[in-house]
Amino acid sequence: MKKDVKEVIQGEEPHLNNLLTPEDLSSFKGMVDELRDTWTKKQMFRTETEARFSVLQDNRYPTKASKYWQCVREQSSYLDNLMTLSFDYRRNEAKITWLEKKIDKEEDEYKRTKYQIDLDECRFAKASMEKVARHRMREIKMWSKLKKEFNDGSFNDKDVNVHQLESYGLQYHEKAKTLNQNSSEAEVFNVMGQLQSLQRIKKSGELENSYKEKEQITQHDKPKV
Repeated sequence: MKKDVKEVIQGEEPHLNNLLTPEDLSSFKGMVDELRDTWTKKQMFRTETEARFSVLQDNRYPTKASKYWQCVREQSSYLDNLMTLSFDYRRNEAKITWLEKKIDKEEDEYKRTKYQIDLDECRFAKASMEKVARHRMREIKMWSKLKKEFNDGSFNDKDVNVHQLESYGLQYHEKAKTLNQNSSEAEVFNVMGQLQSLQRIKKSGELENSYKEKEQITQHDKPKV
């Protein structure tokens, strides 16, 4: 793919005459390899460092369970994105084939030129989609790694509801500690209202039946050996 990108960049050089000064065009030609390298290694999406400290920040996801379930959400989102990208890639491939045939048969110079521009654009789009796909897959694998790391067997990894009372309780406890005299009335009302509700629900045990019912349904759905 690196070769394809370089060819696309080089192929566009003659057409940059109308956009760039001779001096800038000369500089561009001398930087093709560097620009190809920049295009190849530019960051796309989050690194593992960013995933750990920014996405899975401790004050928002204070337990292993909450971190695990956020990893599930992130991985699912990137799977959806990858599938959508696959459909776009197929459409682009079909358009490339169509344009190549049109160029071969077209006798009108203007239309042939227009088709060629569209084809060059599609080829660059193809290279970009392939790059995005690789990074989508990189993140999917990264979230898989993190899921395995956090899933130490200490929590229910089948029902997201089970961990939330504890996790949200810890999260809102930390939020409450940030409130001060400068906090707005609405912010205080929201944070303290949710924290008090979480504490009440935990004390009352009103979710216990929900957990048990869900566990019974899960057990019932298991295939008999």
